[in-house]
Amino acid sequence: MGTTTFIDIIVAILLPPLGVFLKFSCGVEFWICFLLTLFGYITGIIYAIYILTQ
Repeated sequence: MGTTTFIDIIVAILLPPLGVFLKFSCGVEFWICFLLTLFGYITGIIYAIYILTQ
């Protein structure tokens, strides 16, 4: 786990869609995270951390 992954996780905790956007741009992963964050902040965080650590 490198420094960039650590920074990605911190950004994903603060703003989940932004963390996913920085890694995947406007792909499907971003839109899924965006919708999950709209439905519930915690679900967005969980998905963002899951997708960023794969």
